[in-house]
Amino acid sequence: MTASARTPLPPKPFNPTPVWLSAWIVVLWLIVRDLDLSFATLAYGVEDMAEYFGRYHAPDFSDLPHYLSLMAQTIATALWGTLVALLFAVALAPFAARNLTPSSTAYRTSREMLNFMRAMPDLLLALIFVASLGLGPLPGVLALGIHTAGFLGKFFAESLERIDSGVVEAVRASGASHSQIVMYAGWPSILREALGYTLYVMDRNVRMASVLGLVGAGGIGLALHDTLRLFKYDESAALIAVILVVLLAFDYFSTWLRGKLK
Repeated sequence: MTASARTPLPPKPFNPTPVWLSAWIVVLWLIVRDLDLSFATLAYGVEDMAEYFGRYHAPDFSDLPHYLSLMAQTIATALWGTLVALLFAVALAPFAARNLTPSSTAYRTSREMLNFMRAMPDLLLALIFVASLGLGPLPGVLALGIHTAGFLGKFFAESLERIDSGVVEAVRASGASHSQIVMYAGWPSILREALGYTLYVMDRNVRMASVLGLVGAGGIGLALHDTLRLFKYDESAALIAVILVVLLAFDYFSTWLRGKLK
């Protein structure tokens, strides 16, 4: 077979690297221009940041049992906040699912309620509840519960909309009421998916509960705020270490549990 009769090689594939590199350069330039960033100021600040973080080099774990107790309170805040969110989501999601809602009014109302909950930042909600209820874990529970109910409700509603319509019609044909349709056709079809979403929200709430403590919502975040305000860097370092270790452990546990559900 002659060389001219051979099948030609396919064209060399397009190399996207220069395009991506150019796009990153353009984005970086836009960020620097719009935010008026100064690399000279940033370079000067590196030394100051290094000096500041150096103050945390000697964590003081002398009061470790108290720190663990505060961390347990933070986890409890996240747990109860997730439970509040779950209750709201379970109540509203069937009305926010097009295939299960009894009317367009119920659908629109429940959707807007979930949108409102999702749009209200939990940090802002915590500030509002701290101002009205005082310091403590209760404002954190309510803030986490209301905010994450919007996400859980949306996840549940979208999952319910994807269930097999034949299952819904079979239960409806038996003369079941709306609540019975939801109970016997809706939730059993998405139970595993709903548990995965709930664990994900719980994982997120444990992290946010530590942050909400900085605005007075109880737990280890409140203690960290107090030590930072009084320049007790050794105690602050110990509190930060406890937060990181517990959050990492909870993250691995949550990932393992979600894997088991799949």
